[in-house]
Order: sequence, then structure tokens, then C-alpha cells
Amino acid sequence: MSMWGIVPAAGRGSRIQPLAFSKELLPVGSRADGGIERPCAVSEYLVERMIRGGADKVCFIISPGKSDIMEYFGASYGSTPIVYVVQQRPVGLCDAVFSADPVIDGDAPVAIGLPDTVWFPEDGLAALPNDVLSYLLFPVQRPEFFDAVVLDGDRVREIQVKQPKPSSNWIWGAFKMPGSVFRELRQLWLARQGTDEYFGTLVNAYLAQGGQAVAVKAGQAYVDVGTLHGYRAAMSLLEEIRDRSPLADAGAPPLASNGGRDGELTQHAVRT
Repeated sequence: MSMWGIVPAAGRGSRIQPLAFSKELLPVGSRADGGIERPCAVSEYLVERMIRGGADKVCFIISPGKSDIMEYFGASYGSTPIVYVVQQRPVGLCDAVFSADPVIDGDAPVAIGLPDTVWFPEDGLAALPNDVLSYLLFPVQRPEFFDAVVLDGDRVREIQVKQPKPSSNWIWGAFKMPGSVFRELRQLWLARQGTDEYFGTLVNAYLAQGGQAVAVKAGQAYVDVGTLHGYRAAMSLLEEIRDRSPLADAGAPPLASNGGRDGELTQHAVRT
């Protein structure tokens, strides 16, 4: 089955400015390319995870001033075609995601992630079902800096958007839905006058009117690279992953980090 990966990359990246390029191109780690080691842009991690999760085409949402992303990725990533949609103003994740509506076709599933994050396992999106709105969850010690997901079994009961005292330490790192749910959520967003900046508040309204969402606790490590502290945490995580393969040996806990959004580097070992 065909699947789109949507990469919202129109944000200003104010937490890590000044940069001379889009934050999505920040070099994080490296990769081998034809036997030569080269820097890896942070957004490549998300694109690779989408492809490993089943995406056979990728849509970048960019702002008018982010032509460097087009120059970097071009028309494809390997054999996976890439298209670009321009979001005129960066007014939130909902607006960015739904800017992809003109290219989303039929009921094919759609996967969404954040291009300034690094997370493991690399094939985490493959654990999500294709026929319902579903979230890939990661454990963190400071969930108040993210969107915490409150569950009833595997059913999503509520998304607590950056609340001071969330009732769950599981946050979403990526999500997937069928094309029909994508269009249903977009219609709900339009009916609410496009007032939802965060996807979590829109999903709460969707759940309140009878919609369904599920979540899978398959995440092992998650780092937000949107700050200098988060950048350092990501580099440390990648170095540890390189030195410890596979990610978690028997008895070794996975890692999760809030990327230092509170101004401190806070990388934690968290047992699931």
C-alpha cells in the first residue's frame, strides 16, 4: 500500500537561531556515502524512519525562505520521490500538516513526524496500524515539555499539550492515519476556524465527537534537537548508539531526553 510521509519544515527554529541555514539541515552525526563519511542533516533521520515505516513518497512543508531544503534533498531521497508544498506563514503544526492536502490521495495512510528530532527504533512507524489514527509513544522524565498521551488500554483518551503536571510520562514522537481520517481532521480544523495551533487540541476535539485513536509504546529513545542542549544530547545519543549496537542490550534501559527545553541538559535512562 502506498503511504505519504509529511515533514512539517516551515518553522523559524527560533530556539536554536542564529543559523545561516534552515534548522532542518543542522548537521547531526554522520553517515557513510559511497564509502565516504559525510555529515547528516537532522531531518534525514525522520525521512529515513518514514521510509522504513512504509512511506514511498515524502512531502516537505516549507516556508518561502527555505529553498535550501529543496536544494539539499532535491527531487528524491534515494529512490523515494519528494514533493514540496509552501506554507505562506508558520502558524502552527495543524496548518503545516494540512497544507499537504492537495497531494494526499485516496485512503492511503499518512505518517507525520517532526524534522528536528532523532528517535529510535528506526522502524518504529511500522508498529502503527494503517486504519486508524495512531501514535508512536516514547517515555520521558519531563513530559510537561511535550504532548503527553493519556491512555485507556491502547486507546487514546486525551492529549495533554505541554501541561505543567501531565498525568502520563508517555509522549508522542510521530503519528499515522488513513487518508480518510486526515481529511476528517482537516474538515474539523476548518470548522473550528483553524484556531488549533497544536495537533493535540484538534485531536481532543476529534475524540470528543466520537473519533478514535490508539497508541503504541514502541519508542525507546527520543531527543528534541531544537536547542543547543538538545543538539548535544542528540550527538551523545548517536555516539552511544554507534558504540552499543543494538540500541539496548539485555537489561539495558532505553534513553529519552527532553532536549533541555528547560535550559538544562536532561538526558535520562528510562525503563519502560
